[in-house]
Amino acid sequence: MNKVLVVEDSPPQREMITALLRDSGLSVSAAIDGVEALEQISGSCPDLVVLDIVMPRMNGYELCRRLKTDPKTQEVPVVMCSTKGEEFDRYWGMRQGADAYIAKPFQPQELVGTVKQLLRKT
Repeated sequence: MNKVLVVEDSPPQREMITALLRDSGLSVSAAIDGVEALEQISGSCPDLVVLDIVMPRMNGYELCRRLKTDPKTQEVPVVMCSTKGEEFDRYWGMRQGADAYIAKPFQPQELVGTVKQLLRKT
């Protein structure tokens, strides 16, 4: 079973994304920000990371950059999922190494489909 880490500081968003991915047959863990995510990843590397951008302590751009420059995690797909939906935000997310960018609000099948597609490539 594929393991997905959801990094989201908003409890309702975190619970909704976690439930959506679990219901699609994935094993899901969660972190409230980039610092907690790095701690979890150092113990057990997920198969994919879904992350928000605007978070306390370490934002999603910084977390994505760190994951993509670390040889242990550089191959882990990253899906940015954020309310920052402007073209520049997408561009900047992809420049940090994100494999996909989904703007909130999103259709559930858009997130699940993107995650499953990226997991098939790994």
